[in-house]
Amino acid sequence: MSAERFPDLSRLERHIVEWLRRTVNDAKACGCVLGLSGGIDSAVVSVLCQRAFGEDMLTVIMPCHSTPDDEADAARMVELFRFPSIRVDLSAIYDTVSNSLSQYLGTHSPELALANIKPRLRMITLYSLAQSRNYLVCGTGNKVELTVGYFTKYGDAGVDLLPIGDLLKGDVRRLARYLGIPAQIIDKPPSAGLWSGQTDEGEMGVTYEELDSFILSGKGSEKVRAFVNEANARSEHKRKVPPVCDTTGL
Repeated sequence: MSAERFPDLSRLERHIVEWLRRTVNDAKACGCVLGLSGGIDSAVVSVLCQRAFGEDMLTVIMPCHSTPDDEADAARMVELFRFPSIRVDLSAIYDTVSNSLSQYLGTHSPELALANIKPRLRMITLYSLAQSRNYLVCGTGNKVELTVGYFTKYGDAGVDLLPIGDLLKGDVRRLARYLGIPAQIIDKPPSAGLWSGQTDEGEMGVTYEELDSFILSGKGSEKVRAFVNEANARSEHKRKVPPVCDTTGL
């Protein structure tokens, strides 16, 4: 169903590239920095940023007890497209923070609280690198993730711009093939890499194909409908700036 949204992929590519240039220029910045995870979303955004900014972009590989295959796929993208790139290993920093916090965590999802340290450390890393270069931090979230809140607040959502934030997962896959991204990266199960064996679809309990279809058409099984509506409502705070207590009239 998503294939019908953008019949001209070259036009979609040009549109995003021009939007990236315009947005960065409006911010008086010089380029973009982004994390390269080895997954399809960051692969697509990296190619688009390179086409927008040439050498004025930086991809950052940030292993944090990550699977070797993910890092290998990220390195493959760097080699294939010749991205400006650096590697920052966050494993030791994660160990220090998680070991310091573990004894103080409550009983509500302590494992997830520790896992979410990883994307938040990556956010800190990217902003430090961006500020030192007058770059913006480019996010890799897609429309499905934004809709259901499948991202870490002040982690992978801590970014300045989202070039594929209006693309469904199927759109991203089609664009990836058009851009020449290796099939191995396109076809592997999407994962946030929070723990060993974790996959997006396994954690959510529904497939991206089902989510694409429901978000686009409003049609789907009761399971998918309930998941999207509940997840969207539960994650609404992630998509808004923090509320401010209004003291007018006191």
